[in-house]
Amino acid sequence: MSALRTRSPRAGAASAPARGPGGSTGPRRIRLGEPGTAWIFMAPALVLLAGMLLYPIIYTVWVSLSDFDLSTFQPSGWVGWKNYEAVLADPGFLQSLKVTGVYLVVALPLQMVLGFGLAFLLNVEWRGRGLLRALFLIPMVVAPVVAGGVWRMLLDPLWGVVNYALGLVGVGPVEWIGDPTLAMVSLILIDTWRWTPFVVLIASAGIMALPSDVYEAARSDGANRWQTLRHVTVPLLVPVVAAAFVVRWLGAVKMFDIALAATKGGPGQATDVVNLYIYEKGFRGLEFGSASSMATVVLLITMIITYFLFRISRRLENRW
Repeated sequence: MSALRTRSPRAGAASAPARGPGGSTGPRRIRLGEPGTAWIFMAPALVLLAGMLLYPIIYTVWVSLSDFDLSTFQPSGWVGWKNYEAVLADPGFLQSLKVTGVYLVVALPLQMVLGFGLAFLLNVEWRGRGLLRALFLIPMVVAPVVAGGVWRMLLDPLWGVVNYALGLVGVGPVEWIGDPTLAMVSLILIDTWRWTPFVVLIASAGIMALPSDVYEAARSDGANRWQTLRHVTVPLLVPVVAAAFVVRWLGAVKMFDIALAATKGGPGQATDVVNLYIYEKGFRGLEFGSASSMATVVLLITMIITYFLFRISRRLENRW
């Protein structure tokens, strides 16, 4: 008769892990792709952004509603809406908003037209196109303060290169910075010189991404270049134009450094854009409560206009 033997577990051998309720053998691991996993990975970046963006905004609003104590350099007493009432009655602030509006209304369309026109020119095959593309990027890499300072020297009425060149053709010295109207024109031209290459870059990328089969179909239908541009290229580029305009708007509304370096807001308040006026109020006039109120008002105006620009951009994208 054969005897069945069962081996007894050896001493020290690891026993099978005890299973908990539901058959689980240990703490549950979080897997990628599960709901909530993305928020775990984004949490450090969100905390950093909240500290870098939300805190300055909240502190600015707090200062705008308080009386700023220069001895302690901290907000002290609560004044409510008094700073905002003073700001909305300040003719200098209202004038700076008007100057900023004139600058935006003229500079942005000019930069968009020049940018897309040059992009069409640079995307046509011709000799020397690559060199000109490289040269167009130079203004974009120059610091705004440096650009403003250099152009201030170039436009100087006594020893500036621009007036010297005009003098060669019999045109007398022009007060580019001293005349109120010409000072605004100069500011717009300087800003256009610096930021048009940025629009060219976006427009060139959009043009090169257009589908070629659409152009082949247009050629087969007998469309000439003007008809192709009007009925094919422009409609396809409408979303690119809208996106470029919104991006450029968000940059142009922050105009400060070029105006500070080139014209210093003068003559008078002819080129005193709103950000420069806020800077003068806060860091030279030491009126931090008023400056914070102005900054908050400008932020609200910018957010409202940006919201409507995004709505218009979305409608254009859906339509075209």
